[in-house]
Amino acid sequence: MANEVWISNAGVTDVNSVMRRRMETDPDGEYLDVNGIKVSAAEVYDTACRLAQTLAGLGVQPGDRVATLIENSIEGALAWWGIVLSGAVAVPINTAYKGQYLRHQIHDSGSKVVIVQEDLIERVAAIVAELPELTTVATLGAEAVDLAGKRSLTWAQMLESDPVDPHVAVRPVDLATFVYTGGTTGPSKGCMLSHNYHVALATQIGICWERTADDVLWTPLPLFHFNAITTAVLGPLVWGGRAAIYKKFSVSNFWPEMNRVGATITSTLGTMAYLLAHDVDRPEMPNSGAPEANTSLRLLGAAPMPTEVDDIFRNRFGLTTFSGAYGVTEASLISWQPPGVTNKPNAAGVINDEYFDVRIFDDDDNELPRGTDGEIVIRPKRPEVMFEGYWGRPEATVGTSRNWWYHTGDIGRIDEEDYLYFVDRKADYLRRRGENISSFEVESIIMGHGAFSDVAVHAVPSPLTEDDLKITAIFAEGETPITEEELFRWCVDQLPYFALPRYIEFRTELPRSPVGRVLKRELRDEGVTPTTWDVEAAGITYEKR
Repeated sequence: MANEVWISNAGVTDVNSVMRRRMETDPDGEYLDVNGIKVSAAEVYDTACRLAQTLAGLGVQPGDRVATLIENSIEGALAWWGIVLSGAVAVPINTAYKGQYLRHQIHDSGSKVVIVQEDLIERVAAIVAELPELTTVATLGAEAVDLAGKRSLTWAQMLESDPVDPHVAVRPVDLATFVYTGGTTGPSKGCMLSHNYHVALATQIGICWERTADDVLWTPLPLFHFNAITTAVLGPLVWGGRAAIYKKFSVSNFWPEMNRVGATITSTLGTMAYLLAHDVDRPEMPNSGAPEANTSLRLLGAAPMPTEVDDIFRNRFGLTTFSGAYGVTEASLISWQPPGVTNKPNAAGVINDEYFDVRIFDDDDNELPRGTDGEIVIRPKRPEVMFEGYWGRPEATVGTSRNWWYHTGDIGRIDEEDYLYFVDRKADYLRRRGENISSFEVESIIMGHGAFSDVAVHAVPSPLTEDDLKITAIFAEGETPITEEELFRWCVDQLPYFALPRYIEFRTELPRSPVGRVLKRELRDEGVTPTTWDVEAAGITYEKR
């Protein structure tokens, strides 16, 4: 069944055609369940056509960008489809962003329109005067909001057009989505993702999961991530079946959700799997033992997944796990776990030689022998199966494509049986709670406080398998020192919640190289020192928005 669906979609290389094919084969069957709101492909298509017509009336042309600031909701999925069906490029922005973070991505993308949920409109209002290319703000609220002379519309007004498909001609290479990276040496960059890349990744993941029209995929991952777009929004159209998108991950509500939607597959993160695996033996939790009561789930997709967590789900719960994968927004899946492949402990699956040529290079781009650590580099074997470059940054695009190989910036190794192992990140970026964080951006914002002469933002290993963030800072001469708690509370108003520091340490100097660069490796190695302040130990809580 899976192969039949894959073959039937083999010639479809753009997401709009994938939707139209579903309209021909199963328009009225359930397609998406978003926070309990169920819709068919026909209902999504009807609304997307209305949105596409409205966007065209607002002057949005094919290739123009339209941004969204919407949490997981039916409107978020509908907005993405309306933008893409119009031939425009969707720019889904992390809903934790505010201030400079938010302004940068709307401005950098050149978005003409932004669609924002009602309770986040003040974030746009605070920066709208700094966005000359933005012409229109649409809010999901019932009333339009006056925003510095910009055209203002409600969601209802966006849906007033007739449901006529614009039938914009789309090629496989045409862009469908910008997903912004966390950035490492500068502001976050917009990865230009083609229509074909969307379909190709949905296809690859479906192969690994042996996905069929009988499957129900469930994910709590946000719709501003490529994972949720490809697995939940596009997966049911490529492979058949349906998907459920949940507002956010919750340990206590995970198994009830599995039973409510009849989920057979999940698309989650390694940290989520870790929390689930370590929750079941806590007798004070009302959900203990719930996995054994679930009869639908067959596969838990979560990477990276520690070996002991993988063992719990396989051996205790009898589930298949998909933990063997490695990829970046720019290129996926670089390694995978196709049917018949059992992942080795601590490996990221086998190299995906059907789609990519994967090698390990030293710093001079010489290939290293098997079993040796070096940078993971790739070349595509098929057209448009990775990003098309960084929007507006040709130098950065060329810089990552040295000697005609895409350089991931990650350190890994490949063994004699083609298993890929992720070792470390070459660049100074962090990954926390599923989000890539630009240390450069966080440092720039903290320097704006005015109390510091230098700041280093770096990773500290987290027990939840990713990173925790630490700020190591030096007070500027003549400035009145503040406390760690005062700095943290200031950060709450300036940073997205996932970029808030867990640890803060004030010093008189930072370790530097002979050319003056801060040696973050030394700071990472030192980790939590005796003089490091810990927000969790201080018992401080904050709203995670």
